[in-house]
Order: sequence, then structure tokens, then C-alpha cells
Amino acid sequence: MKHSTLLAALVATLALCACEKPTTAPAPAQTTVIVPGPAGATGATGAAGVDGSKGNTGNTGNTGNTGNDGANGNDGANGSNGSRGATGATGNDGNKGDTGKTGGDTVIVVPAQK
Repeated sequence: MKHSTLLAALVATLALCACEKPTTAPAPAQTTVIVPGPAGATGATGAAGVDGSKGNTGNTGNTGNTGNDGANGNDGANGSNGSRGATGATGNDGNKGDTGKTGGDTVIVVPAQK
């Protein structure tokens, strides 16, 4: 019996909590729209303003980059030929050769000239 009363109370609580309660939203407030009237006449042109003061002098600019190297110049003209040197001195006499061997049986015949 203890358990059945407790179980009945639990089921009743769940049943009542599960029911959805109806909610009523409040009525929206009425919005009043204001409609503008026609435009008025154009006003007169205003007076010219006073000239402003002169601004300060600007800062000096940065130094520019170094320029590229220039092109190489053309080759110069060739110089004139030098004058001819003097004739050299006569050279020394060469060494004398050994005396030839005296012959054997060979005879040389020289042909006659025509």
C-alpha cells in the first residue's frame, strides 16, 4: 500500500504537469503614423564664408635612389705604325767543318752543260 499511494501521487503530478496551459498574448499597441505636410519655400542663399588660413609647409621628401652605371665608352683609334729600324750588324763567321774523307772507288761524272 505504501508503494501504490506513492506511485499514484507521482502519476498524478506528471499528468498535471504534462498538460499545456493556454497562454494569452497581450493586444498589440496601436501605431500612429504621422504624415508630413507639403514642403515649404526655398530659403535665401547664405553669405560666402571667410577664406581659411594658409597651411604649414610640408616636410622635405626622401632622397632618391642612386642611378645606374653609365655605358662603357668606345675604343680609341689605333696609333700609327712606327718607323723602320736600322739594318743590323753582320753576324760572326760560323765554325769551320771537319775536312772530308778521301775517297774510295766511287767516281762521279758531271754531265756537260748544253
